[in-house]
Amino acid sequence: MSHHDNFIYLTFALTLLLFSTAIAQQFFDESAQRFVQSTTVITLIVAVWGVKKEDFLLSRAAIFPIAIILTSQLGYFLEFYGLEFIHLILMLVFFISTAYQTTKQVILAGKVNSNTILGAICLYMLLGLIWALIYTLAQLYFGDAFKGLNSTSEWYLVFPDLVYFSFVTLTTLGFGDVVPNLPMTRFLVYFQAIVGQFYLAVLVASLVGSRMSSLHEHKNYGLFHDQDASHSSESERKKTNETESK
Repeated sequence: MSHHDNFIYLTFALTLLLFSTAIAQQFFDESAQRFVQSTTVITLIVAVWGVKKEDFLLSRAAIFPIAIILTSQLGYFLEFYGLEFIHLILMLVFFISTAYQTTKQVILAGKVNSNTILGAICLYMLLGLIWALIYTLAQLYFGDAFKGLNSTSEWYLVFPDLVYFSFVTLTTLGFGDVVPNLPMTRFLVYFQAIVGQFYLAVLVASLVGSRMSSLHEHKNYGLFHDQDASHSSESERKKTNETESK
């Protein structure tokens, strides 16, 4: 894994995380949901290792899978409610740190290539997951932060629905099957919609524009190089003809 292809692995890991969450909710019981989510977080950490290996925070990222799994399993067996919040906060910190490093690599990439575009897609997916975790924390804390969810105190039962709601909000689709019920969650929802629109309109558009400009400059450079080579060959032929005529 290198900085030339690291976002391919991150894209795959994020997609796997979202898909496994849906599969776990659809087909498995509660314990299987916890297992799938925990193992997928490990996969995600392995994939994101290439974003910035030398960074202090992510270079210590090995503590995240251990802490996340421990808090998840201890909360399940001990039925200690506070561990649920610790588990979610650890996941939130991990996703925020990953998004931060991804942002730095995408913005400071200089030359825009396909890996940079994939990085922008990864960052968009990370934004959706970050907000989903914030929504989950709000739902667990307030209990009635959203309408349209199953009435449960287990975070892993509402998390898939809030992941769905987060991406629906981020893309401003707004189906209306899940709606915010409190002033604080309403603020989070419309602020996420603002961030999502700003992200697509500014960052992604600028990256695509930079990529097209880079391709255009490369094409022009090749054209000018061919013209210079042609002029040089013509000059050499003229000099040769003048020498022979003398």
